[in-house]
Amino acid sequence: MIRGLYTAATGMNSMQHQIDVTSNNIANVNTMGFKQDRAEFQDLMYETLNYTAGQTSETTTNPTGIDVGLGVRVSGIQKNFLQGDLKLTSNTLDLAIEGNGFFQITTPDGETAYTRNGAFKLDSEGNIVNGNGYALNPQITVPDNLINLTIASDGTVTAEDPTTGDVTNLGQITIADFINPAGLSPQGESLFMVSEASGDPITGNPTEDQFGSMRQGMIELSNVKLVNEMVDLITAQRAYEANSKAITTTDSMLDTVNRLKR
Repeated sequence: MIRGLYTAATGMNSMQHQIDVTSNNIANVNTMGFKQDRAEFQDLMYETLNYTAGQTSETTTNPTGIDVGLGVRVSGIQKNFLQGDLKLTSNTLDLAIEGNGFFQITTPDGETAYTRNGAFKLDSEGNIVNGNGYALNPQITVPDNLINLTIASDGTVTAEDPTTGDVTNLGQITIADFINPAGLSPQGESLFMVSEASGDPITGNPTEDQFGSMRQGMIELSNVKLVNEMVDLITAQRAYEANSKAITTTDSMLDTVNRLKR
C-alpha cells in the first residue's frame, strides 16, 4: 500500500507539469510566431514479483509475469512547429514565412537566434530590427530618402527613389532551416538557439530548395488551438483528481490496518 502512495504521487506531479505546459500554451495564444508545447510522459521502472516464463513445473512455464509499475514521469516537452495562421496586417515591415524556415536575428552578444515572429520595425539608423531592437541577419538598412519599401516572395528588398523613380536593391533576406526544429532551444522573446539536437542551420533564400516563401504585410499567429488546450486542461485536472483519490484510498486502507485489533 505504501507503493500506491508514491505511485499516485508521481501521477499528480506529472499532471502538474501537464497543467503548467497547457497554461503556458493558453497564455501565448495571441503571441505572434509562438509554437505550441506538448508534454510527453513515460512509465517508470517496474518491480518484478514473478518473471515471465518462470518455471511452474518441470515441463511448464507461466505465460505472463507479475510486474508492478512504479508510476510516471515527464520524458520531454516538445515544440510543435506546425505553421500558424497568417494574418493580413498591411504593415510594410510585417513578414511571414509561408512554409519552412526561420528569420535570423543577431542578439546583443553577437550570437544568431532564430524566430518565426516577423513583426519587424526600423530603428533610428534605418536598420530592420525585431521588437527588442535586435537586427535582422543579414543586416538591411533602409535609407530615409527612399519610399515604397517592397519585400518580394524570394526575400529581395527594394525601395524607390521618389526623385528619379529608380528602384534600389537594398539587400536579400535569407532564412534558415533545421533537420530537427524541435531540437531548438527556446530562449524566450520568441527566439530559439541552435543545439546539438537541432543540427546546424541550413541557410538559403526564400522559395528556393526546402524553404518557404516570404509574405510582406502578413504576420504568423500562434499555432495554439484554444479548444484543444481547454480539453487537455480538463483531462489533466481529472487525472490529477484521480491520482489524489488513489492517495486518499490508500491512506484509508492504511488507517484500517492500523486500527485492527486482536
